[in-house]
Amino acid sequence: MIKKAILFLAVLTLWSCDFFKKEEQKPEAVARVNNSYLYPNDIKGIVPIGTSKEDSIAIIKSFIDRWASQKLMYNAAEVNLSQDKQKEFDNLIKQYKTDLYTKAYIEELVKRSVDTLVTDEDIKAYYNSYKDNFRTAETLVRLKYIKLDKDHPKFSVVKSKFLSNNKKDFKALNDISIQFKSFAFNDSTWVNMNQVYTKLPFITPDNRDTYIADGMSYQYPDSTDVYMVKVAKVLSKNSISPYEYIRPTLQQLIINSRKLELIKKLEKEITDDAIKNNKYEIYK
Repeated sequence: MIKKAILFLAVLTLWSCDFFKKEEQKPEAVARVNNSYLYPNDIKGIVPIGTSKEDSIAIIKSFIDRWASQKLMYNAAEVNLSQDKQKEFDNLIKQYKTDLYTKAYIEELVKRSVDTLVTDEDIKAYYNSYKDNFRTAETLVRLKYIKLDKDHPKFSVVKSKFLSNNKKDFKALNDISIQFKSFAFNDSTWVNMNQVYTKLPFITPDNRDTYIADGMSYQYPDSTDVYMVKVAKVLSKNSISPYEYIRPTLQQLIINSRKLELIKKLEKEITDDAIKNNKYEIYK
């Protein structure tokens, strides 16, 4: 009997030690709202490294206040919202969780399986099939320009080479482009008017037609500099978008289309597989 009592006390002692050890390991809460507690781990990392002590305290205090406000408002909502409204929200939460998991799973499957290699032939074929759907939302322009000091020592030479279509002259301008205040030589690239307004600030929406027209060449002097401008082509709003201009968009559209097709295929396969394995059935 005595042996049994000693054994019981030993077990009780070990259990008590283990209990108090666990209690001691439990972190002390930094705040409480009703039955909800905020622990040190919950605020870990919210203060940037190098923050002063005063600012650190302010950041932590602000975080705790926000946490408390949210908890208090949530508790108040639980008390004051009708059961029907709470049920509606609970259903929305369940649906959101389902959508979130499903979306993440599908994105992972698509990432592994979709063919993202799009050839020039793919893009051109897509463009030719649907180009009437791709209309410009604004005026597009192809032009080149140079901005240089009006007293530039080789002003006439620069002007001559700028107006030339000779490749050697183009190369010569590129070689001395460091002498220009700004420039753009690639008049085969389409740009929108906002880019033109930025690069050529003397052009505005009000005077645009004076300076932007097919084949126009001119000089525009301001107080210290001269702009040389040569307009190659202008495409008005609501025209069919040039292939080169929307090529990146077309490439992404093709990839997105492949993703949608793959998603449809995956949804059909998983449903068919569930029916086949008697995991899904509709009761009549």
